[in-house]
Order: sequence, then structure tokens, then C-alpha cells
Amino acid sequence: MKEIIHRCLIFLSAWAALFLVAPCIHAAPDCLECHAEKGGPQFKASIHGSLACIACHTDIKAFPHPDQVAKVNCGACHAAAISKVGGSVHAHSSAQPCLSCHGGDAHQILAATDPKSSVYPLNIPRTCGNCHGDKKITAEHNLPEVYSQYMDSIHGFALSKDGLLVAATCSACHGSHDIRKHTDPASKVYRANVPDTCGSCHSGIEAAYQSGIHGMLVKNGDTSAPVCSDCHTAHQISNVQSATWQVKTTATCGSCHAEEMTTYRDTFHSQVSALQYQQVARCWDCHGEHEILPASNPQSKVADANLIATCGRCHAGANASFVTYQPHADPHDGKRFPLLHVASIFMNLLLGGVMGFFVLHTVLWFFRSRAELGAERRNV
Repeated sequence: MKEIIHRCLIFLSAWAALFLVAPCIHAAPDCLECHAEKGGPQFKASIHGSLACIACHTDIKAFPHPDQVAKVNCGACHAAAISKVGGSVHAHSSAQPCLSCHGGDAHQILAATDPKSSVYPLNIPRTCGNCHGDKKITAEHNLPEVYSQYMDSIHGFALSKDGLLVAATCSACHGSHDIRKHTDPASKVYRANVPDTCGSCHSGIEAAYQSGIHGMLVKNGDTSAPVCSDCHTAHQISNVQSATWQVKTTATCGSCHAEEMTTYRDTFHSQVSALQYQQVARCWDCHGEHEILPASNPQSKVADANLIATCGRCHAGANASFVTYQPHADPHDGKRFPLLHVASIFMNLLLGGVMGFFVLHTVLWFFRSRAELGAERRNV
């Protein structure tokens, strides 16, 4: 008996749903009588083109309906995305944050795979640039104007000039919906998370970095240890082969390794580098680019056993005597470099003596010439 009653209830529910919901489901033709501009070919070509009007406008239960209708709640279908946006920096940036990125017209939203979509990879920088390239908006919210920086970067060129869909875009680094401040530990661009974020594309380089001293320090919670953006910057990422980048980044290394930078600048390598020459040793040529290891590590490029091979990359024929050269020797440190210290003092004294002699010679010659000139005038 219970089973019969249960089946009857199901049958009655089905008929009730048919009579109550069906008029709404088939309301689209009636909707278009007033809203023809919303149901044209562009809507049909959109990602929502196959849905009935009431799928989004859920507050409309009958036809005709009041003029004032509630705003569409995208979270009814996209709950996960809305939840992420709710905890992001864009949570209160707009009354309708979804439309700011996915298109200004809710009836013309295209799939992310459609080349005309505002969130298609080739179009993402321009979409984000609507706000992050607007001087008024960036000034109002105290934000850096990063759009132009990105477009001039190697990633921007790869995307806009070469059309490479795999090139890093804004969402590749910051995320799509759960975009957080760089100071938030949950952010993809938080210092400790930057290597993993960049490693999503540059996996081989990330592995080398993580096995180096810098990566180890970051793993151990050292927030001062350099990450990718310290050397390559966040948005103005340049071609590492350019002389401008190489000269600039040598100074970047020196921002942490001040003592080593001071001694490096005294060398021939540094002075030639300052002239924009590329074929010259810089920090990473000797220590490595990403897998940088302490000299005490046998695998380090500057370990004693590996110096001949490291120097030999530029100096063919380098031998054991050649690699005794000290690229970071400090002439002021008499304890560590006594011979260099003595030689430095001798050269400074020699230079001072020679310059002093010629200054004294010039002064004496001046007075003698003045005296001789006066004597000649008196004899005339």
C-alpha cells in the first residue's frame, strides 16, 4: 500500500511540475516579444545560448513580470567561482565583478576557448588592462600601472607578437578568480609561492632553483632569500640575453651580496661589463644561474675541483695555476690577502709619490717661469 501511495505522489509531482514549470521553460518566445535585442544571434552564440531565460532570471515566475527584476546571481550555477571571487581582491571592486572580466553584456558571454572571448589567452592582458592600465583607477586604488610593463615584457611579446597561447598571462600568475594580494600567504604571487607559480611553466628551471641555496633558504622559511621576481622582476621580464638586463641583474645580485659586489667591481670583468659587452663573466657565469651552490659543496661550479672547467668555458687552456686568481680578493683585508694588501699599499704610495712629484715640479716650474718673465721685462 505504501509503495502504491509513493508512486502516486511521484506521478502527481511530475504533472504539477509539467503544468507549473513548463510555461516558464517555454517563456523564451514571450520574453523576446519585449527583449528582442537580448535574444539575437549573439546570445545564441554565447556560452549561455542554450539556456532558457529563467535559468538566470530565477525571480521571474510569470508573464508579464514587473519592470524591476533582481540582478542575476551567477553563483546559482558557478558557486565555486563566486566563492573564490568573494575572498579575492576583486570582491568589492564592482557591483557585477563577473561581467567586468567576462564581458560587459551578460547575454554575450563567450566560452574561454572562443578567440573572441574577453578571457581567451590572447585577450586576457587587454581585459585586465581595462583597470590595471587605467591611470585614474590605478591612482585611486594606489596600484602600479602594470599593463604597459607586461606588454613590453618577454611574456607580452610572446603573446601579442608571436601569438603563443602558452605564454604567461595575468591569470597564469595571479589566478583566475581567487586573486589575492601578494602579501597574502594564500596568493600565488606570495614570495614563498612564486617559485611554484613560475615553475608551472618553467619546471626545469624551478627544479634547479629548488636544489640551489636560494631555493633551500625559501623552503626553510627565509623570506629574505631571492625568488624569481627579485632577479627577473614581476611584470617587466626581459630577455636574459640582452646586455641591459645582464648589467642590471649583476647589480641585483649585489643588493644582497654587497661585499662580493664591491670586489667584483674592481675586476676587469666588471669594468668590461659596464661597457655593455656581453662576452664577459658575470655572477651567474661562475656561480650558476639557478642551481647556485656554496663553494663548500662539491657540486658547486666554484668548488676547487670544478674551477678549471668553470673558467675554461671562457678561458681555453685554463690550468691549476690560472684558477688561483681570486675574483673577490679584497686589497684592504690584510689577514686574508696579505700579499695583495702589501702590493696595494705599495702601488698607492707609488702613485701618490709620482703624482706628488709632478705636482711639486709643476708648481716650482710655474714660479720659475714667472720669475724669468719678470726679469726679462726689467731688462727691456
